[in-house]
Amino acid sequence: MSAATAATALPVHAAMDQFALHDDCLQLGAQPLTRLAQRVGRTPFYAYERAQIERRVALLRATLPAGLQLHYAMKANPMPALVNMMAGLVDGIDVASGGELKTALDTDMPVARISFAGPGKTDAELACAVAAGVVINLESEAEMERVAVAGARQGLTPRVALRINPDFELKHAGMKMGGGARQFGVDQQRVPAMLSRLGQLGLDFLGFHIFCGSQNLSAAAIAEAQARSVELALSLAPQAPSPLRLLNIGGGFGVPYFPGERALDLAALGRSMAAQMALLRLASPETRLVVELGRYLVAEAGVYVCRVLERKISRGQVFLVTDGGLHHHLAASGNFGQTIRKNYPVAIGNRIAGGARETVSVVGPLCTPLDLLAERMEMARADAGDLVVVYQSGAYGLSASPGAFLSHPAALEVLV
Repeated sequence: MSAATAATALPVHAAMDQFALHDDCLQLGAQPLTRLAQRVGRTPFYAYERAQIERRVALLRATLPAGLQLHYAMKANPMPALVNMMAGLVDGIDVASGGELKTALDTDMPVARISFAGPGKTDAELACAVAAGVVINLESEAEMERVAVAGARQGLTPRVALRINPDFELKHAGMKMGGGARQFGVDQQRVPAMLSRLGQLGLDFLGFHIFCGSQNLSAAAIAEAQARSVELALSLAPQAPSPLRLLNIGGGFGVPYFPGERALDLAALGRSMAAQMALLRLASPETRLVVELGRYLVAEAGVYVCRVLERKISRGQVFLVTDGGLHHHLAASGNFGQTIRKNYPVAIGNRIAGGARETVSVVGPLCTPLDLLAERMEMARADAGDLVVVYQSGAYGLSASPGAFLSHPAALEVLV
């Protein structure tokens, strides 16, 4: 039975229909949430469902053009067990720190399919990346010189790609990563001179990385940015010191979090990307085209679970005080980039529809009014001991939250 069936006539967010129900209790990995909570041992915890991740990857394989390389952007969720699973599903892993690099190198992913991006890489991180043989996405001229020094010291030829900050941006992006003044990549106008210097340094140039923005629900906007990225890469390729073998056009595929948002039209995007693949095959047949996705692969496969400690009424308003909060899930609290706070889809996981229903606010144990997981939402009536579930929590959850704030216990993570 689906959540939508169980909660007939109730306004249900589409994400709440992704998981099975049995006896009005959420099922994760084919087991009731209540049983999973006992297995984990305590709350709060994050749970990520393997089957949903596998289905999402299969959908992308079926919808996007054949030959397109699918990479996982680990920053979305660096849980080692999940990354290890992902290494068997995708074509590459993209990391953004030395810590993430270590996790990626512990998987079965070939080092040639691991790339390292991000501004401010330390000399130690660059030395590790050079020694491992992964692709280093160069973010500046200075970083290029430091990579060359690291290679010379080790007697190795670093494998590099040049990250470009293009003149255009990804329209409607939740976070803009390109266009204008940015800390990411090399401004488009400076790329030719940097390509010349790359040749002088003798680095192994593979290609370009062009990532304009993230969390976008407009297929048309993503398609436009992708087309312009391919055009830009092909225009710069003749100035490169070696043939273009790699073009990473980033991701930006968004997922709906809030009421009124519609899922990305993946089919339309697939048709557009097929046209770009055809163009690239004609102009540069040796080039491997990569799309780098994080949130889109894992966000909807995860939930955050916390337990109601107390049911409190203040001036007629019901508060469910839980053992979870913004220290574990900053995004759900509204403090991770939201201008106007909106509620994530939230429910009482062991009684999704329930009998009596009411409007409540779900808060955590922290001594700040910002510790808010749901504000005046309708859900099943809950008491101490019931389990609160925050959907759409598979990406930018635990690792993107201030876990040390007020020294409460850390949340656990499970892959089911």
